[in-house]
Amino acid sequence: MTRVAVLISGSGSNMVSLVKAMQGDMAAEPVLVLSNRPDAGGLAKAAALGVPTAVVDHTAFADRASFEGAVQAELVAAKADLVCLAGFMRILGADFIRLWAGRTLNIHPSLLPKYKGLNTHARAIAAGDSEAGCSVHEVTADLDDGPVLGHARLDIRPDDTPETLAARILPLEHQLYPEVLRRFVAGDRTPLVIQA
Repeated sequence: MTRVAVLISGSGSNMVSLVKAMQGDMAAEPVLVLSNRPDAGGLAKAAALGVPTAVVDHTAFADRASFEGAVQAELVAAKADLVCLAGFMRILGADFIRLWAGRTLNIHPSLLPKYKGLNTHARAIAAGDSEAGCSVHEVTADLDDGPVLGHARLDIRPDDTPETLAARILPLEHQLYPEVLRRFVAGDRTPLVIQA
């Protein structure tokens, strides 16, 4: 059974979809939900689902290395085997990523390799793209650059705004991430494509 820690910064909607899937028939179990923000709404949701929680407030640390050291200590204490980033809004440094190489997944709201970083939906609309979506990828030291393990795609509508597009893509994130995790813990790295 793969022991999974989920890192969040906000409401934790992707975390909830992951935890619920792991509480089913997946060969993985959620052992920790960690946030860098004490006020993250996802912490209460994780506790309600029976998952241990921790806060490592990045504002309490002088530098990234000490913050990441504290995160690492929590992951070690939870005996985590795999880390899932689910709306974790801190860029992790190369030293931390090296510790978890091949054992860290992230969900990103674009069809990678397009639109790494922020404002992905606005950028897709501005570029005149016909489709948008989300990606789950392995985390490497380069931002949003690791091997893509899954895409969920949908058509961009003529009247879409960044907000409406984000709202339409979010349910696809909740579908894609648990399915990629299920395959990943079973040793399947074949890219998955979901077409909405």
